[in-house]
Amino acid sequence: MSDQSAIPAAPDIEGLRAGLNPSQQEAVFHEDGPLLVLAGAGSGKTRVLTFRIAFLVGAELARPHEVLAITFTNKAAGEMKERVAALVGPIARTMWVSTFHSACARILRREAELLGYRSSFSIYDQQDQVRLVKHCLEELNLDCKRFPPQAIHGRISDAKNRLVGPSSLGQDDEALAVPGLTRRPSSNLEVAGSVYDLYQRHLFAANAMDFDDLIMRTVDLFTRFPHRLDQYRQAFRYVLVDEYQDTNHAQYMLVKLLAEHHGQVTVVGDDDQSVYSWRGADIRNILEFEKDFPAAKVVKLEQNYRSTTTILEAANAVVAHNRGRKPKHLWSDLGEGEVISVLECRDEHEEARLVAGEIERLIKSGRDPREIAVFYRVNAQSRVLEDILVRYGIPYQVVGGTRFYERAEIKDALAYLRSVVNPSDDISFTRILNSPKRGLGTVAKERLRVFAEMERSSIRAALRSEEQVPGLTPAAAKALEELAGKYAIWEERAERSGSSTVPVAEQVKSILEESGLLETLRGERTLEAEGRLENLHELLGVATEFDRNNPEGTLADFLQEISLYADIDAYREGEAQVTLMTLHNAKGLEFPVVFIVGMEEGIFPHSRSLDDQSLEEERRLFYVGVTRTMQKLHLSYARSRSLYGVGAYCLASRFLDELPRALINRRSTASAGRPTLDRRSGMGSSRWSTGERDGAEGPGGQGYERKGRKFEPQAGRPPTVTDADAIEPGGFRTGDRVTHTKFGEGMVLGVEPGGVIRVFFTDLGEQKSLLAEYAPMKRV
Repeated sequence: MSDQSAIPAAPDIEGLRAGLNPSQQEAVFHEDGPLLVLAGAGSGKTRVLTFRIAFLVGAELARPHEVLAITFTNKAAGEMKERVAALVGPIARTMWVSTFHSACARILRREAELLGYRSSFSIYDQQDQVRLVKHCLEELNLDCKRFPPQAIHGRISDAKNRLVGPSSLGQDDEALAVPGLTRRPSSNLEVAGSVYDLYQRHLFAANAMDFDDLIMRTVDLFTRFPHRLDQYRQAFRYVLVDEYQDTNHAQYMLVKLLAEHHGQVTVVGDDDQSVYSWRGADIRNILEFEKDFPAAKVVKLEQNYRSTTTILEAANAVVAHNRGRKPKHLWSDLGEGEVISVLECRDEHEEARLVAGEIERLIKSGRDPREIAVFYRVNAQSRVLEDILVRYGIPYQVVGGTRFYERAEIKDALAYLRSVVNPSDDISFTRILNSPKRGLGTVAKERLRVFAEMERSSIRAALRSEEQVPGLTPAAAKALEELAGKYAIWEERAERSGSSTVPVAEQVKSILEESGLLETLRGERTLEAEGRLENLHELLGVATEFDRNNPEGTLADFLQEISLYADIDAYREGEAQVTLMTLHNAKGLEFPVVFIVGMEEGIFPHSRSLDDQSLEEERRLFYVGVTRTMQKLHLSYARSRSLYGVGAYCLASRFLDELPRALINRRSTASAGRPTLDRRSGMGSSRWSTGERDGAEGPGGQGYERKGRKFEPQAGRPPTVTDADAIEPGGFRTGDRVTHTKFGEGMVLGVEPGGVIRVFFTDLGEQKSLLAEYAPMKRV
């Protein structure tokens, strides 16, 4: 412990004050009691945190080692330490400025023996954890295909983040806690409970903890040993937490245990930027801070130093529709700025071309590509954008992710396709030999390679040999035989493609299914696996598009065409590039020019987010995207879109309805004289086209054709909704938002003869025709 003489001379308080606005000063110079800083986007929260630490130390309210400052990433912690050191000097090295996990690991190294561990305990990484879960499943005689280790590990991790132990997770846990049961668990929850218990036993026996244990065990330490908690409360006289809206329950409990006694806690965050509930973040932690600390002072940082007034007014208007929030109003003195562009496109290809064209114009006019970003809701949306940017010769990077054709699941799928077309491609074949896992690991791969050398053939060709590969286990030999049989079928289909009867898309779909790639990912039931599934379905969409444009094309032609987009040799490291990323990855960044694409119901907001709580998080995600913009924001949506291999007509996102009309410029690429899709809601009607209407064009009019007693959109033409559709059977009106007991939430698109109404259901991502008089449906 440092003594009082170790405290450096106080920094220039007036100098600190001069660099802060009035609200920031109120937060920085708060001396006593709990403090909640609601820091709006771009309002200088990091500056407030670092200046506050400098004030606490410089004003001798705390010694440096008595300050515990918590942030979420090692990078952020390092940057904060550097900024504090610049204010208070080298003494900053004695402060506890770190992530939750680093601080807890440091505490547990000191206190391990109290929990039965040695201080040299290991910390298992993600791969170690999943490997141990797999071992536990095997020990319990459970099928790893039916209960994928990755999925079970996800349940265990989620339980630890909620401070839930094994006995509280599974059902009938007393009967399932140990091996040798009379009844084996059957559901995922039961399996997770029994594996969780065995997993923890193995961790303890190995003197190891996983990443989630670091926080859970620290909370356990403080709960079971109050005298140690008291010592750490005295040691950390001031606790400061950044990004408090992203804390989960375990992190919340840790902060509460350390700070509830002395109340010297500062939390900084923005409830309007809470977008990680799927990681366990609980927005209630920041919304209910004043319940936990009734004496808390609340300071709102509302002056934004990043964006123009137009951008901020749009963000304010949208997020105001959320009920679960603390009101705040961002403002800026950077000027009014440009209006927001809202562009309606015919489909995703036109959207990508127009975005690329505008980016090309900006770069030619002198804009640095690094100042431009394109955001999207799901990773699979990047594929069409990447294709078009390559064609335009615009350099780009995918941040927080991987280029579409470089993603592991896409490379696996392409390796299957290439090794079907080219049996001599050993690199592709060996890549997928054990992907998904089929018992053909490193040893089997090496023995197969040696056998191929003896046969003077490629490894793929060696599968056709009548001789058995020596040295393989019976299980490996059987797996190899099954794989050889599949390749024989795939090769026969490939030979019949083109002018024959097997389209490329059908071949791709068969290989994805029969190889086990799709089945394995479906079984994992995690968000990561779901994203990979979406990417594979998007690859199937690429193949479908290829068939449409190349009726005589073969699988080899398809691989040749997409090789253009997979080739990244033209991009030099360090070159100025346009940034592509998901909206989740955009948090914390800023760009002068931002494009947000795919503003459609079912995509953004996502079809999984139709309940009120999830919809509010989707709206917060849109707020995050908008507030990354410094100068110019472009929003776009398509009237029809093919995603994951499925085409559908689209409705403009409800978030576009929530933008003030005075702040946006609406444009449409619809053909002259052709009406565009309207959206109407309880907020009033909005038309995303400035083109003139030719009069009423309801069912049977332009863009429709009769099929029996129904009217359906003509091939290649999206539906139109007009005032002629206003009155419908059952009391529904065009534009009504409705809910169906089976199909979920949707919007009425129009009427057909005979009392039939057309409804687009966002959860299904498709349109259905229903008898209004009998459909179990009502307005919402």
